[in-house]
Amino acid sequence: MKKLAVTFGAASLGLAAAIAFPALAEARTVTLTTTMNNYGGNGAYLAIYLTDAQGKFQSTLHVSGGKAKYYKHLRDWNRGRTSVSQNIDGITGASVGSGQSLKFSVNVADALIDAGYQIRIDSAVEDGRENAADVVVPLTAASAGKPVAGKGYVKSVTIGL
Repeated sequence: MKKLAVTFGAASLGLAAAIAFPALAEARTVTLTTTMNNYGGNGAYLAIYLTDAQGKFQSTLHVSGGKAKYYKHLRDWNRGRTSVSQNIDGITGASVGSGQSLKFSVNVADALIDAGYQIRIDSAVEDGRENAADVVVPLTAASAGKPVAGKGYVKSVTIGL
């Protein structure tokens, strides 16, 4: 599993301690299960990333789709990561096809859970539309196990803590 690398401009004291002293920080495994709608066309590119309560990009969790030239179509994620000069720091994999599911796990600092952070997914399909914030899921204990519907190519996302 990959530990979540997060960079913050104005981090809270607790969050700063979690980042500065990783040995003292507790982490929790977060599992995301993304189910795609049935649609025509190629596999979808997905950017799954963490934002603060204001929607400001914090870190990449996963990118599906291997050709970087298409990342510009994952607009909010691409704009956020390039504004902080960040290379992709999450897990990468193949695009996700119509009706398929994607499941992966990452370690997230406990300080981020129930602290206003969100998991967002941007989606795009070649010769199809682009969906910025296709799904927004609060990173809270209350959200765990409850599917959240997407508004584009993503049918639903469920997080497990």
